[in-house]
Amino acid sequence: MELLTANFAPFMFAGLILFLLLGFPVAFSLGACGLFFGFIGIELGVFPASIVAWLPQRLIGIMANDTLLAVPFFTLMGLILERSGMAEDLLDTVGQVFGPVRGGLALAVIFVGALLAATTGVVAASVISMGLISLPIMLRYGYNRPVSAGVIAASGTLAQIIPPSLVLIIMADQLGRSVGDMYKGAFLPAFILVGFYVLFVVALAIFRPAMVPALPPEARTYREPNGSSGYPSLFVVLAISAVVAGAMAHYMPQLHTWWQGEAVDVVPTDEKVVVAMCGGVFVAWLIAALNRLLKLGLLSRLAERVTFVLIPPLLLIFLVLGTIFLGVATPTEGGAMGAVGALIMAALRGRMSWSLLKQGLASTTKLASFVMFILIGSTVFSMVFQAADGHKWVEELLRNLPGGQVGFLIFANLVVFFLAFFLDYFELSFIVVPLLGPVADKLGIDLIWFGVLLAVNMQTSFMHPPFGFALFFLRSVAPEKPYIDKATGKRMEPVTTMQIYKGAIPFVLMQLVMVGVLITFPGLVTGSLDAQVKVDMDAVGAEMRESLEGSSGYGTGDDAATTPAQDAASDAQAPAAASSAEPTPPGAEGYGAESDDPMKAMNDALKKK
Repeated sequence: MELLTANFAPFMFAGLILFLLLGFPVAFSLGACGLFFGFIGIELGVFPASIVAWLPQRLIGIMANDTLLAVPFFTLMGLILERSGMAEDLLDTVGQVFGPVRGGLALAVIFVGALLAATTGVVAASVISMGLISLPIMLRYGYNRPVSAGVIAASGTLAQIIPPSLVLIIMADQLGRSVGDMYKGAFLPAFILVGFYVLFVVALAIFRPAMVPALPPEARTYREPNGSSGYPSLFVVLAISAVVAGAMAHYMPQLHTWWQGEAVDVVPTDEKVVVAMCGGVFVAWLIAALNRLLKLGLLSRLAERVTFVLIPPLLLIFLVLGTIFLGVATPTEGGAMGAVGALIMAALRGRMSWSLLKQGLASTTKLASFVMFILIGSTVFSMVFQAADGHKWVEELLRNLPGGQVGFLIFANLVVFFLAFFLDYFELSFIVVPLLGPVADKLGIDLIWFGVLLAVNMQTSFMHPPFGFALFFLRSVAPEKPYIDKATGKRMEPVTTMQIYKGAIPFVLMQLVMVGVLITFPGLVTGSLDAQVKVDMDAVGAEMRESLEGSSGYGTGDDAATTPAQDAASDAQAPAAASSAEPTPPGAEGYGAESDDPMKAMNDALKKK
């Protein structure tokens, strides 16, 4: 028993691992392990029985957490958009735009995957949609099977890191940081990762063109009556939008000065980007709308199609993320606006129905309940673990690693990478992050940077052969047997599981390279954050002390003014008062010292704080 009492925290952690290996659901494993060791700890005297009284307060705190409301809101937004046919329209349109280029279909999948990630935030929805729509087309026109599978699975996992990612919401909650800051920090790394995927496809198009062929002319459907492609007018619209966006970004301080009626010299970069892109997108939509309304005939079929298909989701992205980045709305409010915007978009497209709404609400409820049960279980476990000083055990274990901050970051990412073979990102966020976060904070690591770093690493949990969830999602929709292609009538071979695994490996390596890049260049995350305001508590204490000394009742106000005669009288009375005073009881010296000088006590307390 002495061994168990002296090493209670390690035994408790080992018990959790045993529960998980036995195959119990994670939420119930966490809760059962916490309660089991909690009762044992009370019996052994490791911690007091009052720990049981802490549990209801912790659970009520979970229910009252407004930040977690963003999870069902963003989930509902993504499900409504995905089931209203937006993914099909995007893949069809963007595929036609990039089709004539080698690797164009793969580039279209990456671009649409990023766009779906910024609107849906749900990996399963993105992978299944693109697997059902794009995979048959890529196989039809001769794309390499592993490359096709890898591109689709990896593009779907972008929902992990591109805001409004659900894992970033959970990460911010567990690390005690702002969701808005987490979104800002992840913005640039997410699109750098997209750039890695694009470079991989471009390299294949250059060095292995047979693996990623271009679409044949007969497959390009959006052509003009005279047979032209319609690209010139599309490029003109894009150029006008880019010029408008660039001008707005350049003259943003002047626009703010005009809007607010007072001089504004500096505008944050994220605000410039969001407002400028929103302005450019709106101008493109206005040109297409006027062209169709007035029947001017200035735009080609392709240009009109691209504008009317791409603009609504882009505007929704700017509405949600823009208001969060600009500080106009909280992530919860942004998620609510996004859900309402998705419902409006589905209604305007004529695809809104009661069955669609019920499906979306049912799926959202299931996911939100799943998250809530895991959070409750992890709260029970962490409460008992901390009562047993488990956080100190973990801290001492990890702070003594060689290499300081870099050594800790490498170790933490290796742990997350290997655990991701068996656990998904929700489970990792609730089990591992609460243990690693306090240690990172003690080592002086910026927790936003640390959270984004772990989020990129957790993205590999969807791509690990053989347990990656994205690979399972793709396997569920990829053809398992030979089939006859509807468009060409040819017999097509199936996509094997090993081909899916083989295609995932290059993208897992790219994700790990991205982890290394973020460790080497933390400014990619922290550079987009607002400067932290540092408060000098000593100066605050001194200012409060001066304020108290200058007020009445503390010896320097008008009421405290005395005459020389009164001073002499008080001096004469002082020895008598001192002699008649009762002696100070033993052990009360500290209290007497503090009560004699309340300003000093307050200043000391502020310094300790």
